[in-house]
Amino acid sequence: MGAMVQRGNGQVIRLPRGASLADFADKIDANPGALVQVVFTQLGEMVTATQSCTDETLGLLGETLGYVVSIVSPEDEDKELLESFDVTFGGEYGEDDDLQPRPPVVTVMGHVDHGKTKLLDAIRSTDVVAGESGGITQHIGAYQVRSMIEGNERPITFIDTPGHEAFTAMRARGAQVTDIVVLVVAADDGVKPQTIEALNHAQAAGVPIVVAVNKIDKEGADPQKVRGQLTEYGLVAEEYGGDTMFVDVSARNRLNIDGLLEAVILTADASLDLRAPVDTDAQGVAIEGRLDRGRGAVATVLVQRGTLHVGDSIVAGDAFGRVRAMLDENGDTLAEAGPARPVQVLGFTSVPDAGDNFLVVPEDRVARQIAERRQARERNAELAMSRGRPTLETILERMKEGEKTQLNLILKGDVSGSVETVEDALLKIDVGEEVSLRIIGRGVGAITENDVNLASASDAVILGFNVRAEGKARELAEREHVDVRYYSVIYAAIEDIENALKGMLKPIYEEAQLGTAEIREVFRVPRIGNIAGSLVRSGTIRRNTKARLVRDGVVVAENLTVESLKRFKDDATEVREGYECGIGLGSYNDLKVDDVIETYEQREVPRV
Repeated sequence: MGAMVQRGNGQVIRLPRGASLADFADKIDANPGALVQVVFTQLGEMVTATQSCTDETLGLLGETLGYVVSIVSPEDEDKELLESFDVTFGGEYGEDDDLQPRPPVVTVMGHVDHGKTKLLDAIRSTDVVAGESGGITQHIGAYQVRSMIEGNERPITFIDTPGHEAFTAMRARGAQVTDIVVLVVAADDGVKPQTIEALNHAQAAGVPIVVAVNKIDKEGADPQKVRGQLTEYGLVAEEYGGDTMFVDVSARNRLNIDGLLEAVILTADASLDLRAPVDTDAQGVAIEGRLDRGRGAVATVLVQRGTLHVGDSIVAGDAFGRVRAMLDENGDTLAEAGPARPVQVLGFTSVPDAGDNFLVVPEDRVARQIAERRQARERNAELAMSRGRPTLETILERMKEGEKTQLNLILKGDVSGSVETVEDALLKIDVGEEVSLRIIGRGVGAITENDVNLASASDAVILGFNVRAEGKARELAEREHVDVRYYSVIYAAIEDIENALKGMLKPIYEEAQLGTAEIREVFRVPRIGNIAGSLVRSGTIRRNTKARLVRDGVVVAENLTVESLKRFKDDATEVREGYECGIGLGSYNDLKVDDVIETYEQREVPRV
């Protein structure tokens, strides 16, 4: 090994996730074939030179050769990638930046059915709930509203999220989207589990909270009780000497909506310094993305710094394009969008994911190169993750086990936020280690023939979320017997998949005793064998059930069957407690007086 590959003396090698042995060989100026040999002989793994390796494999190989392997995080890799194109993302504002005040970005959160969307309706004076399935918000939308505070017109940007999954997912990517959280609590229902969950998310993110106590016009409404309950979680109302603003509102009757907007602005002014540079290239975050039949990929983006213009070259995650047109929440066209302005952008070549950072770059060529590098990196990382470590031992192990039960899924949705939320929720389903869930494909838009072919090849189920399979794709699915399921409510999809996974678990059986009979006399019957003249002591003795023979408390024979059962000379199907009968146990003839025959059956235990 020493002759073939130069040993390192603790030298640090930086490699991206999913790097291949060829990448490693480049860094240490070695022959990739030699590394393949080292991995096979020293680590017992079969890996080709160009195959994506897991972090563990790269680390072990480095250790074997005397190198320290440092896996570059996706964030650092992205930073280096952008720096190689002379582009920087985010960072602190410099002294020479001309910072202008910007509107606050507000996320509305709270327990299901406490009136979050109704409140946004009241704020925007439009009706979104009518178009939602089961009154549950499915998509992420962003809107800007204007309110008059002390004679000044102040804009506020609202983000409507499907549950808290999307909020957390966005936070996890470091996209600091939200400035203030409006926590909606129903005055007649009080603090509920999801209220606390929303509160925890907001507090973990260090975001100021304004509490909207909704439904104050309902019978049984008790706004003071809500204030009392929330003090336990560290939210103390201003009137109790705390620093959290509580506003009593009624979304249905549009009561005190202005008061809520004023509380948001006052909170923003008091605890946040909301300023951003305006005269630079735009940067921000993609809040939503979907595929529109007439207009192609449409992304809702929130500008966080700089100004976005029509005609700019833009890249978001692994999607890129040129801004062909920008629309506001009312569908009107805009020429430019400044900080904290949510706009729909037309012109992406593919759909960006919810939470992807976007930035404007000098030219289309740079945007395409950045997007392609990111795609390749993502693909390598996914390949490494899905490949695991197939050593000779694990291959033999799998052959022995007959493979674990695995449910493969392909997710398709109308917007990227929904797909991401469903994926997050599905991957959190826990039904033990016997079965596993693998999402082998995800995408935005209608279910296509490609999806059906992938599902057919990998025995997958397709989940369509607010999308359908059309024309040829539907015919192909029917022909190939691919299971395509359609949903419009996130929770229904999660419930179905959870039940499917539970159904794939091997059933657990427990024994249920049916009856016992004491042998009083043994009769010999020619050509049939011994028959036990018995008295049924408990339960019921049934024909064709499983039985065992117990003598002096010790089981002397297992896995017997009650093959014949008679009352006097007549055949019987069952004989109840207290009655006498003749029992024949087939070819088993070692019967003695005072033996006990126990009958039982195996019943499936429902899994909790």
